[in-house]
Amino acid sequence: MADPELDEPPLPAIIESVIETSSLLEQRKTIPEVTTKSVEKTLLPLVNQIASLVSIPDRPIQTEKGRRAVSRVGRGVRIAVDRFVSVGEAIGDDNPDVRHDMFDACREARAAGAAIEKLCSDMSSSRNSMSGPNERSALVRSARCLLSAVTQVLLLADAIVVKQLLSVKDKVSSSLSRLAGVTNFTEFVKAFGLFGSEMVDLAHATGDRQNDMKDERRRSQMAAARTTLERSTLMLLTGSKTCLRHPDCNSARENRDAVFCQMRRAIDLIHYVVQEGVLGVVDGMNSKTNLHQIAKEEDWDATATASGALQQLDDIVEMTRLTLVGTPCQDRLNEAVEAVSERTQDFTDSAYTSHEHRESILCLCDRLRSAVEQLLRAGINMERQQNEPTSPSEELELSIRNVLDTSRDLRLELQKTSLDQVSDLLKLFKDSSDLIASVKNAAMAVDSDRLEEASMWFQEHVDHVQEVCKILRHVVTNDGLQVASKSAEESCRILGPQILVAAQTSLRYPNSKVAKENFEVFSDGWQTLLSEVEEIIKESADFIRGRAPEKQVYMSLPRPGKHGTTTKPLRASKLDEQEQAKIAKSSLEMKLTTSELQAETDRWSEQVQQTAQSADNPSNPDGDDAPAIDENNDIVKRARNMSSMALSMYQFTRGEGTLKTTQDLFTQAEYFAEEANRLYKVVRQFSYQVPGGPLKKELLDNVDKIPTYVQQVQFTVKNPTVGKAATFTKVDHVISETKSLMDVVSRVVTICFDCAAKYTICIPENNEVDESSIQVTPVVPIQARLSKYNLDFRGLSPNGRSPARGEDESAAASLDGAKSSGGGGDPNI
Repeated sequence: MADPELDEPPLPAIIESVIETSSLLEQRKTIPEVTTKSVEKTLLPLVNQIASLVSIPDRPIQTEKGRRAVSRVGRGVRIAVDRFVSVGEAIGDDNPDVRHDMFDACREARAAGAAIEKLCSDMSSSRNSMSGPNERSALVRSARCLLSAVTQVLLLADAIVVKQLLSVKDKVSSSLSRLAGVTNFTEFVKAFGLFGSEMVDLAHATGDRQNDMKDERRRSQMAAARTTLERSTLMLLTGSKTCLRHPDCNSARENRDAVFCQMRRAIDLIHYVVQEGVLGVVDGMNSKTNLHQIAKEEDWDATATASGALQQLDDIVEMTRLTLVGTPCQDRLNEAVEAVSERTQDFTDSAYTSHEHRESILCLCDRLRSAVEQLLRAGINMERQQNEPTSPSEELELSIRNVLDTSRDLRLELQKTSLDQVSDLLKLFKDSSDLIASVKNAAMAVDSDRLEEASMWFQEHVDHVQEVCKILRHVVTNDGLQVASKSAEESCRILGPQILVAAQTSLRYPNSKVAKENFEVFSDGWQTLLSEVEEIIKESADFIRGRAPEKQVYMSLPRPGKHGTTTKPLRASKLDEQEQAKIAKSSLEMKLTTSELQAETDRWSEQVQQTAQSADNPSNPDGDDAPAIDENNDIVKRARNMSSMALSMYQFTRGEGTLKTTQDLFTQAEYFAEEANRLYKVVRQFSYQVPGGPLKKELLDNVDKIPTYVQQVQFTVKNPTVGKAATFTKVDHVISETKSLMDVVSRVVTICFDCAAKYTICIPENNEVDESSIQVTPVVPIQARLSKYNLDFRGLSPNGRSPARGEDESAAASLDGAKSSGGGGDPNI
């Protein structure tokens, strides 16, 4: 009788099937981005299980118990994936819009799960291990493919939720259009009752979506749109009643039309925010809505603010330390200086900026322009003195520091100007009610001259509030405060003049109760808006001064201070379980990339062994066909160091390893960026030896991305944070940007290996690598929103309920009982 194990495909065939399975992943290049907390939470059990799987040590498994555990995990992953994709296929059957994409993603997930089962089965046999780079690479690619496909399934399911929300939004838009066309009170009462019930449904749907969003900017935009709708509903009621009671009054019609316009704008913003980040199946759901203007106004470029323009200038100047001052860099520097000058005009043109601040801002702008010109001259002089410069000269370094110092001084001056304007405005807020009372009394007394004078004073007050909101948006760097400031500025621009229009209606109809009620409602809306503005400017002022907002709720990260800019020592802290869960997916992606990079460096070692064998072969005494690859070359050393550092950062996100606090993580990220910078310089020197052709072009295209990612990591680490939530966000960004840098480095190392092998290029050794210096609210799950489907990963969840019988169905949790230094798993593996 034949041995059943002999009928299984050999490991090379499994690896080939994995490569074929991951073809769709290669087309997408990256795992789809998750933008909602519910999808992230649903993915967490799969992320944890894959993390345990890819953390299995490279050495052969010695114990029978460990081999059985690995085999059970492979079967458990496949069973849970099959169960999950069955639900996904059912969703696709019920929703034709996503059927094709859903079936493709389910088919890819099923194939990846089967490949993982085969690999685990082969690992558990006594004949093979996962110690080879090809085998390890196959497991990592299968894991990436599985994670990508399952994420795609969840995002498609989330797109259905978005479609339902947009359907509710479209009903509100239709009801709003019907309200605009009513001509009598009977039709109005009926239409407004329907509109009110649909608004309640929209409020619930958008509230759930807002709480589910991960991105702070999108969450703030949704909150601003919902606040506008809530504030405008009562004004729409009284404005429409006044327009129906006095159909010939132009001011009453203007009041009503302004409210309609503001509400339509808020509804369009909801559509844009909800649709952002969702798959293309939602793109054509509302062809009537033109979102180009909303996108242009709501998602302004970061450089559209003064702080953003200064940050962009700092980034370009810092980049000159790596790329030096070439012609493209000169053009970018000149454009950045012009952008800074343009953005600061809002400060110098403001009527509420003092003469001293205005002169100081203009002087600093001139100093900044002169400093950049000096930097450009230093770069030109260095190019003349050195034929192919590789590092900045002393003159260039001094010029860089001069530009950065001047930029910092200008930023501080803009912040002082903003704080002075905030202080002046807060003193005037108590007079706002008196100004509105003056307008109302003049209208009730039918005194047009007095009303004109009161209106002038009130309009000046409105302009002041609007100006301060605009100024604050230039200096705060927090996404939430930026969105809130812009929303408040727009609301002041629209609502302030409408109070005066309502007063004109009261002036024309002094005995009309409807006109009087309309003015009262608009006045109350203004007072509510002022309360919101007061809260925004106080929070913005605290943010500028570096004070933590009082409403922060995170309790696991350091309370006081700003990293790198405070004299108070930071309290040592770790991520708690909730924070580890939030960051699990991005950290796993970094771990997978780290494994791929390690596999590439192992290929160098394997090639070295083949070279040595070829050199010792009597049939080839001279070793002429052996490529000159040395496993101790500097590229391999740098890549291994970066892989080791990235692994320690990944272990930190799981509460393991040598990094104990968030500050340890930031320090490790700084070393990581420095090592990537060294690798960039080595690879650039290596590229000079590569003959021209597609390989060299691909190498240069990828290696030139490294300085950009290095700068992003460095700036994120150096960026000051206030409060626990901001510190956790910084941790999340550091991990994400480290992952992006690792992706580029992995591709660069692969191309370098191919070039060295193809052209027999010898890479010089560098023994100066100092390795010792471089190591240092409940979410509503998606199942609840898709209540007719049971979409979960119970087969993979560490705390999930296992089936009553069958070893296979309980296998998925087999590695969750113990932890190892590699990230979790059976201690016998």
